[in-house]
Amino acid sequence: MRNTLIAAAASLLALVANAPAQQLQPLAPAPDFGKVQYTTTDLGHRIYLLHGAGGNVTLALADDGAFVIDDDFIPLYPKLKAAVRAATNLPVRYVINTHFHRDHTGGNEGFGKDGATIVAHENVKAVLAKGSRNGLTGGTVPPYPEIALPKETYKDKLTLRLAGRTAELTHPANVHTDGDTYVMFPDANLLVSGDVLFFGRYPNIDFAYGGSIDGMIRGTDELLQLVKDDTIVVPGHGPVGNKAMMRDYRQMLVTARDRVAKLKAAGKSEDEIVAARPNADYDAKFKLDDRSTGNFVRVIYRSLKS
Repeated sequence: MRNTLIAAAASLLALVANAPAQQLQPLAPAPDFGKVQYTTTDLGHRIYLLHGAGGNVTLALADDGAFVIDDDFIPLYPKLKAAVRAATNLPVRYVINTHFHRDHTGGNEGFGKDGATIVAHENVKAVLAKGSRNGLTGGTVPPYPEIALPKETYKDKLTLRLAGRTAELTHPANVHTDGDTYVMFPDANLLVSGDVLFFGRYPNIDFAYGGSIDGMIRGTDELLQLVKDDTIVVPGHGPVGNKAMMRDYRQMLVTARDRVAKLKAAGKSEDEIVAARPNADYDAKFKLDDRSTGNFVRVIYRSLKS
């Protein structure tokens, strides 16, 4: 027993000693919420894309109410509510969180107070109730109040129904996070992917909460099996796309994964790989700053299995 305790203590000390190798990165600059104005894009079939400062927001109308999928940052709720009201006078019946990140769940409290039922995977409720920490920057988000927590949760699949419209929710395990949801509207041939898909930029991968580069590739493969060539695809971030754009996105993920994995296997450190700019061609294509391109390499590096 004494030897076991000594071994456990030694292991803990080793973890602490190695902690500095996973250095924290600077926080992302906060959006200027006062300047944010929502744009509304009609996707047809009574479905709209609302874009503010965070993740894409999808508004899907039924005969007796509306679905809202994701709800941006907390300070933007009044503007988001106004954008919804400009599109419809129907009440928002369901708010679906595709995962727990604050740029997708900030409007929960406002919608909850207005009477909507918030729906998410069961892991999302657990994280929102406890609070979360960014594994890359160390930034924290405090626990959400009770009114902002999901009132209806599910484990694998869930179908939500309003008059004249059905939303099919599916949980892909350990992709972007451990609580992702994608939503299919069969009558509109439209997929809302959450942060499983990003178009026109690199994805975030929350390795601290179950996400990984291999999970992102697997999740994209799952969605590619689901959609048709003419399916309308609303990503978590970026412009509305289609199956061809999903294939290009998958190829980028695989290429970036393989490049970083090769350098890591050769003994290169995280900082050395960032400095090597292994994805310089995609960096130029996406026209992102050094922080964004470097952080993509870092999340791949940290999510790769040793």
